[in-house]
Amino acid sequence: MSEPSGSEAPFLSHLIELRERLIRALLSIGLIFFCLFPWSKDFYSLLAEPLLAILLPRGGQMVATDVVGVFLVPVKVTLMLAFLIALPYVLYQAWAFIAPGLYEHERRFAMPFVAVSAILFFIGMAFAYFLVFPMVFGFMSKVTPEGVAWMTDIEKYLSFVLASFVVFGITFEVPLVVVVLVRMGIVEVSTLREWRPYVIVGAFVAGAIFTPPDVISQFMLAVPICLLYEFGLVMARFIHRENKEVDEAGGG
Repeated sequence: MSEPSGSEAPFLSHLIELRERLIRALLSIGLIFFCLFPWSKDFYSLLAEPLLAILLPRGGQMVATDVVGVFLVPVKVTLMLAFLIALPYVLYQAWAFIAPGLYEHERRFAMPFVAVSAILFFIGMAFAYFLVFPMVFGFMSKVTPEGVAWMTDIEKYLSFVLASFVVFGITFEVPLVVVVLVRMGIVEVSTLREWRPYVIVGAFVAGAIFTPPDVISQFMLAVPICLLYEFGLVMARFIHRENKEVDEAGGG
């Protein structure tokens, strides 16, 4: 069997390192999941609290239409929680793999970018859980016709929650996207200001597409997008002014 050539050896070493870091990341998630598993039912109850707080006082409840759903759904919630807890370590493994191939200025920029991105995503999830869900579920309970028992399957509820977490988590990345575009010189701040009307229209279109068909949830997504875009413009102007001062100082 022939030995790997000079060009193949580095590629194979990168693949081996990638495999090792993936294994470490998966093991960290698995270990945390194993430790959390005994409390799976409690984690699902906590996740369902915004809906249960509306249903239980009215004599309602959640249902499970799948035979194994009462076991699998709490397990999925626990696995999601284990991933979120292990996320800093998972991101570190990804960072350790790509960092050697980056320039010094890219390394200084990439790590804060990843950290801020994760924090903003968590804030978006918290916004959905503590503000959006109670308002949406309260509205749904008020518009339920008389004689209709408003209940939901636990699997469908989990799908709704996960989708909402992803949508609102991505929404809260808007300021970071704006700052990155300006920081990399892709778009000028003045151009982003000119885009403001299109962003507002796009925010409400996104609210109509990615949220339930009620006015409250659509506004709860569209309004944060607009506000976060404005916040991103403020931060981008600050960074643009700072970069300009540095350039002038270097030129002087």
